[in-house]
Amino acid sequence: MEPSPGSRDARPAVAPVAAVLPAGGSGERLGGATPKQFCAVQGRPLVSYTVRAMERISWIADIIVVVSPENIEIMKSIIERYGHKRVTIVKGGITRHRSIFNGLKVFAENEFSNHLLQKPEVVIIHDAVRPFVEEDILSKVVMAAKEHGAAGAIRPLVSTVIASAADGCLDHSLERARYRASEMPQAFLFDIIYEAYRQCTDYDLDYGTECLHLALKYCKTNAKLVEGTADLWKVTYKRDLYAAESIIKDNLSQQVCVITDVKEAVAQVGFLLHECLKNQIKVEAISISLSKNDSHLQNIFSGQCYNFVCVKDKKYAIQETQQLVDMLEKSNIPLLHPVVLISVHLDISENISFSIGMEELTRIKKFAREVKKKNILVYGLLIQYKHLRKIVVKKIWNQTAPSSCPRQEAVPASRFTGMWVSRYRALMMSSLDLSNNLFHCIPVLTVKTTSLTSYTPV
Repeated sequence: MEPSPGSRDARPAVAPVAAVLPAGGSGERLGGATPKQFCAVQGRPLVSYTVRAMERISWIADIIVVVSPENIEIMKSIIERYGHKRVTIVKGGITRHRSIFNGLKVFAENEFSNHLLQKPEVVIIHDAVRPFVEEDILSKVVMAAKEHGAAGAIRPLVSTVIASAADGCLDHSLERARYRASEMPQAFLFDIIYEAYRQCTDYDLDYGTECLHLALKYCKTNAKLVEGTADLWKVTYKRDLYAAESIIKDNLSQQVCVITDVKEAVAQVGFLLHECLKNQIKVEAISISLSKNDSHLQNIFSGQCYNFVCVKDKKYAIQETQQLVDMLEKSNIPLLHPVVLISVHLDISENISFSIGMEELTRIKKFAREVKKKNILVYGLLIQYKHLRKIVVKKIWNQTAPSSCPRQEAVPASRFTGMWVSRYRALMMSSLDLSNNLFHCIPVLTVKTTSLTSYTPV
């Protein structure tokens, strides 16, 4: 999951807030030569997802990423490639606590930064390999830290904790109901956690792992424990990378924006798509004039939606599709994830010809190939629509289809809506695999019905 935006109602009444992300681990438990924070998930380094989770929250003023010296250039390239903002890279220490301390020093000591950043009132500490953190839990720990001086997310223990004796036999076990697992994020009043790190011993810095314990031990600050959500888990083993990828794929296919022209017939098709999809995924439908610079559309493009269905009444209107592609590029969201754009061309005419000329076909293929290089996957539908009585859908797929295309496949009218949902979801998921195949040919999916208004979910 690249994670979804949190509610702005959760904004804490504190300013400023900063976040420190320790990302200096070697990934020993993961295995392999690449540290886990730099392992690719859907083609993008894991740490980039976590940075984005912080970056999309407007009330976090600065994001400090602490990496080992040998990985500083790698981290710089990630920041540049994915367009991350408000990020400062800091050289880490030989242990987790020493790395976090270095991250805090950029607000207090010139040694670790070319210029001091504004000292925050509250600082968040969060692992760079916990990419699914949401704004709601971040806000809760920040507000709790404001009140109590320190706060941290917790989760119920999954397994019972036992202690072994010197001979390897059971010594005793803990009552699981009384204990909790300490998770991230954690938040502190900056002055408290910075002073705790200044006072702690070399033993604490080299062998300690719990920041809340340092605040208690050296500053007598009892942290407020905040119940966390199940998505706060940490990528530790190789299997966790596969789980993270699956979550991100699923999350990216959970939301779609249906964009239609203001004309009645076009808006009706958009409404029907909204109705048949809304019980399966989150759908936002807007009706605008694509020739105008619509601020609502701009806001959607700058959000967390990566799937778009655009319905127009111009056959093969590549110019308007290009306009949408340009807007998507300016929003920078294709830098973070592949974007799926399904362009639906509604043709209201007397001519019910299904033919597509080779010149048009070549132009469409060339356009699709070019925008795929920009991480935008364009699919097309041609709907030939006459007097609200008959509808023919032609679907543009990729070169995995037979080379003899176009072809036609008749589909019973009663299955149209349910087929739209299932094929749409399959399209969202399969597109995320980003195969090396380029778009080449156009198989044709033909749907005939007696009335558009008779479509009902299957």
